[in-house]
Amino acid sequence: METKILKMNPFDIDFKKINIAAEIIKLGGLVVFPTETVYGLGANALNENAVKSIYKAKGRPSDNPLIMHFDKLEKIKDFVYISENLYEKIKVFIPGPITFVLKRKNIVPNIITANMDTVAVRIPIHPIANKLIEMSGVPIAAPSANLSGKPSPTIAEHVVEDMKGRVDIIIDGGNVDFGLESTVIDLTEDIPTILRPGPITPENLKEVFGEIKIPEFIYGKGKVDTAKAPGMKYRHYAPDKKTILVEYSENRIDIIKKIIKNYKNPLLVLFEEDKKYFNGYDIITSGNKNDYYKIAVNLFSILRTADKTNNDVIIIEGVKDKGLGISIMNRLRKASSEIWGE
Repeated sequence: METKILKMNPFDIDFKKINIAAEIIKLGGLVVFPTETVYGLGANALNENAVKSIYKAKGRPSDNPLIMHFDKLEKIKDFVYISENLYEKIKVFIPGPITFVLKRKNIVPNIITANMDTVAVRIPIHPIANKLIEMSGVPIAAPSANLSGKPSPTIAEHVVEDMKGRVDIIIDGGNVDFGLESTVIDLTEDIPTILRPGPITPENLKEVFGEIKIPEFIYGKGKVDTAKAPGMKYRHYAPDKKTILVEYSENRIDIIKKIIKNYKNPLLVLFEEDKKYFNGYDIITSGNKNDYYKIAVNLFSILRTADKTNNDVIIIEGVKDKGLGISIMNRLRKASSEIWGE
């Protein structure tokens, strides 16, 4: 497949280029587009063959559901069952980097939901994503635009690495804002449950929904048999190179020093403050240890960069499991082949 790349400024949208991409969506093709979280691999959510093409392009398991993207909140009412109370609460967060799992109506194709009675819906705030959905005239099904299991793409260069020759169009809209996929919250139970942590933190959610559940699998514990949303069941975001995560603790420096003795040429992904303890080693800086936003934005890009080096192992410092740190650690635990604690 020949892939056309369309460069676009999100703050000065070229409507002719957007229309080219929208026509491809209408015809059942595949379009990669930037969102505020990561780049998405999109197709007409109501066209089963088009959605099958997403799974094929990514090499994605068929029991891993997709998210339906809309340009306006009111449009989801045709596809899901939602009370007025929940609708008002959802309005607080959208458009933005959050996905809601709700009971679906029959109009939603089974292939989107992995044959479940729920569907994940989202309204992105990114101007290119939102305009593409609007001009396509249909909801767009879109997972992250990477090969299944690999780090999600946050810049167009990473999309081209994975998707050139697999999709019709890649819209190059520059770097994304958040660098982590959307928060996913299940609203089908009495108490809202986080299924995937993301830019909207548990603290943000509690302000609107009150009590919420954070299951053990969010912290890398327990097993998920059925995935109501993406990112729950399978190992994700993983470099090909062996990747070791060191959980945050006061002893983390000593633990890293112990690990590196086992490898000839380790690459260390460290906080800016901790570089001084490892002079002579190959180091990538993730950010200051309390700057979770910067660490999140850089995370997937760092994993991809680290995977291209000649080092024999990647050793990464984790952050505290609080606020946005829960989302960062969720991704790192899924990406790592080995985890060290105290």
